[in-house]
Amino acid sequence: MTFETPGSLGSDECCLVPRNGGISGTLEGSFDINACHMVPNRLLPGNRAYLDGNLVRRKMGESDLDQVIWDNELAGFGLRIRPSGKRYWFVRLRQRGRHRRISLGCTDDVEAPIARGEARRLLAEVALDGLPKRVAAKVAPVLADYVDEFWTDCARHWKPSTQRRNRNALEKEILPAFGAMRIDLIGRAEITRWRDDYADGRGSRYNRAVPVLGAMFKYAEQLGYIRKNSNPCKGMPGFKPNKKERFLSPVEFRRLARELDADAASYPVHVAIVRLLIFTGARISEIRDLQWDWVQLPRLVLPDSKTGPKTIYLNSQAVRIFDGVARHGDCRFVFPNAKRNAPIILDPWWLQFRRRCAMPDVRLHDLRHSFASVAVREKVQLATIGSLLGHALPETTARYAHLADDTVAEAAQRVSGGLAETLGLSA
Repeated sequence: MTFETPGSLGSDECCLVPRNGGISGTLEGSFDINACHMVPNRLLPGNRAYLDGNLVRRKMGESDLDQVIWDNELAGFGLRIRPSGKRYWFVRLRQRGRHRRISLGCTDDVEAPIARGEARRLLAEVALDGLPKRVAAKVAPVLADYVDEFWTDCARHWKPSTQRRNRNALEKEILPAFGAMRIDLIGRAEITRWRDDYADGRGSRYNRAVPVLGAMFKYAEQLGYIRKNSNPCKGMPGFKPNKKERFLSPVEFRRLARELDADAASYPVHVAIVRLLIFTGARISEIRDLQWDWVQLPRLVLPDSKTGPKTIYLNSQAVRIFDGVARHGDCRFVFPNAKRNAPIILDPWWLQFRRRCAMPDVRLHDLRHSFASVAVREKVQLATIGSLLGHALPETTARYAHLADDTVAEAAQRVSGGLAETLGLSA
């Protein structure tokens, strides 16, 4: 950075702030002008705009003199445009009686968010000048460098599927937005503007990425890179998800059963998996990746699942399915692929199969939703349904509560009928 002392900065462009201005015992007008800070006046006239990359790329009118555009949000932060067309970030401040204009670099080399963060830091240093300072913290790295440290320490504690999902969020959503910024200069305003960029229908991508970024800031607090309780992602609202709820009707179940019978000879493994999904309401990974050590009829004892260890209780129909599943030597998978070294891949067959059923929109996960809908229709309590599905939170099962409307209406009719009879009224 370079420091300049322009002669054009006068008292009419700034306001005085006494160093002891926060002390209530100081009489008005009792302070010396030399014992003050001078900070930029927010009402200073001139060209004002929010300084970002879009403004930098905008064409400006030619001039023989320097042009200055002040930021309308951060007082003192500005953009200088030379007659040659070159553009430079700067911040203007006064400290200890000395005017300073600090160049933050050319716009070709320094992006707007980085320049803004550096300007905010310098203005904060001026405002806190003379106050007791904390012990200097570690120098915070830029986010792109911090990712390796965070990933090495934290990712090994996640499941492989979580690692893949979080790595995708890092590479496609977080690094392009914040990779070049120092993590201690990423504030609430930057996170909010990042969120706004996803308001065009990509909210689900933001919802997957913001918990990862929040975890990165939380770990940065533990390492001392940022202040405690300064996580800018904390409490940041997400986009309301568009939950897909698809439940098979009795007619669709019968159509599905007919096609499964037709494919049983050609695709016995695929058909067995789908039937187990129908009878158990399990997640696809819990059945597809099943290992023989976990099969303890009449139950499946999974050492791990999305919500931790889980027991899946099998009805008589599900138990009979295992009677027809062949075991392949010492292969540990119940439903292995052709090479016997990994679980089978179901998607290619399922995409064609569901079209033959005239249900091209049905996902394998919808069989789980349908299991819950049938349980509600059979008047099974929501708490019991949550146990069968392996939900960790009651709120997850509550999404099926609206399916019980008919049951509730029937119960209300019975209660009102009983009361009417007691009161001698016609029901």
